[in-house]
Amino acid sequence: MVDKWYLKGMIDSNQGGNHVTANATEQLHGEAIGLDARPAIHAAALLAEGQIAAAMAVRAATSQISDAADAIADTLRRGGVLRYVAAGSSGLMAAADALELGGTFSIPSRQVQILMAGGIPTTSEMPGDTEDDTASLADALSGLSDNDTVIAVSASGTTPYTLEAVRIARKASATVIGIANNAGSALLTSSDHPILLATPPEVISGSTRMGAGTAQKIALNMLSTLAAVRLGHIHDGMMVNLRADNAKLHQRANGIVCRIAGVGPKAAATALAAAKGNVKCAVLVAAGASSVEAARLLLRETGDHLRPALERLNAIQS
Repeated sequence: MVDKWYLKGMIDSNQGGNHVTANATEQLHGEAIGLDARPAIHAAALLAEGQIAAAMAVRAATSQISDAADAIADTLRRGGVLRYVAAGSSGLMAAADALELGGTFSIPSRQVQILMAGGIPTTSEMPGDTEDDTASLADALSGLSDNDTVIAVSASGTTPYTLEAVRIARKASATVIGIANNAGSALLTSSDHPILLATPPEVISGSTRMGAGTAQKIALNMLSTLAAVRLGHIHDGMMVNLRADNAKLHQRANGIVCRIAGVGPKAAATALAAAKGNVKCAVLVAAGASSVEAARLLLRETGDHLRPALERLNAIQS
């Protein structure tokens, strides 16, 4: 069903049913005709399938996302700044990803910047005209250098705010990752790492907070998570570089140490206390490292990757 709706939605019904327009994000979905007159359950099913089809579009971009994640990891590893730039719904998707990097992977706040047209909303209003306002970008990106990476997101790929940020980034020789939902758009053609998310036309034409936004959220989650894998912040699907700053995360950190080191909760808690909450160090201490400093040395020697550090520890013990 998803494939059928995808193909029908790509057909421009205003052109006799046989013409595909270039700007899919503004096109009318072929199954949306009469949507407002249908039973609510039918409309709900169409909306759900629209989201599923949008999510499926990310599959075609996995290679590009993987390459871009390497660039992000390189930036963070060398102390550069990751700058998310977007407007409107795309800005909300970008901000959602950026705001999670500290707690999930302990990425320092000094290495993450969020630039959303008009600023991150503090009320329920998000004016649309801010995406045309580029005046603030020169100051906001004044410290940009070739050590940094800009993640620019725009469903249309033509948002003035986002394109101006890309222009400034290229002038500063920063790496540019562009995420857009329209093929051949200016954002993609001007990016070092273009990521096309070829989502079908929106069920509600032009409402890119829906399908396009869903695909953007998935792609952004993939980028940051893959970069974290490259940096050694994930071990067997566990967040070994998390920042435990609430009761739930303290419990999660304890569980991670228990699973990896093969110890009980009490031993894990003791190791975490000794390591001042550093999960990787705590794992190594719980696994038999002679001290927290010895654990830190193992991690330095392995580029902060836990698996090879554990292997070295096991070699020392055997």
